[in-house]
Amino acid sequence: MLEVPIYLITGFLESGKTTFIQEVLASPDFADGEKTLLLLCEEGEEEYDEKEYSRHNIEIMTVEKEEDLNLEFLEYCQKYYKPYRVFMEFNGMWDVKKFVESRLPKHWEIAQTITLVDGSTFDVYLNNMRSILSNLFSYTEMVIFNRCSLEMDLQMYRRSVKGVNQQAMLSFEDTEGNPLELGKEQPPYDLNADVIDISDVDFGLWYLDMTDTPERYAGKTVRFKGKVMKPRKFPADCFIPGRNAMTCCADDIRFIGYICKSKFTEKLKQKQWLEITAEVKYEYAQEYRGEGPVLYAKHLKSADAPSEDLVYFN
Repeated sequence: MLEVPIYLITGFLESGKTTFIQEVLASPDFADGEKTLLLLCEEGEEEYDEKEYSRHNIEIMTVEKEEDLNLEFLEYCQKYYKPYRVFMEFNGMWDVKKFVESRLPKHWEIAQTITLVDGSTFDVYLNNMRSILSNLFSYTEMVIFNRCSLEMDLQMYRRSVKGVNQQAMLSFEDTEGNPLELGKEQPPYDLNADVIDISDVDFGLWYLDMTDTPERYAGKTVRFKGKVMKPRKFPADCFIPGRNAMTCCADDIRFIGYICKSKFTEKLKQKQWLEITAEVKYEYAQEYRGEGPVLYAKHLKSADAPSEDLVYFN
């Protein structure tokens, strides 16, 4: 039996999920007559024409409660509808992590997760529902900000996502659905300096930019302040100089940093603060499970902790 792909579309109420799904289902890639099951976990202002969709072999079911979205229900859907694919308009207030990590019917698998965000209300949600947004962003592959304008702080929107999920792809659209070209954010430090000095307050921006724009840093020398972390099973000459970052709220703090190689690693103490001067290279590292920034230390110097220990991305 072929795998049954689930396309999980997340976001808060009135974020544009229904319109997005309608457009996708009408596209040549999906308007092929194959049995499609659409599970609605919330109902917004936009509605689906069930009779019209039924004529195109698309069936719609409504899920009223989060607890109803369980293995027993999904197995019933498989037995009754035998779908070729499943689209799910997920309720943004439900726990997407719980669903993503739950058991699914045999042969069902999540093929893609896309999150829709209304750019005109993002600031409000960020200030009042940061932990829920973090949950949504953590388990998505793409975030689409719609209803945006270039007057909005779209770079901050981008950092808010990347601070939680560096792998997530982002796109921005205006009120007419036309793409907005964001361009690359210009960092506040001098990229052309012999040694690029990263201030304590700019650590978070630098951390994100190192992954997003490797062409800016490959072969360059950087200087910054970081706390030593020596994970178990790391090579003897490697450590991570980094900072604690708050990705969504005070209860969600994680350590961020990049691998650094130094012949003096064994002499370093856990959690000691250093000023690190290092050359940046991009190469395969098992710890990254792929290619990423690797720092080659040129100089290590003891340093005082910064006045503000936490890093913020927005």
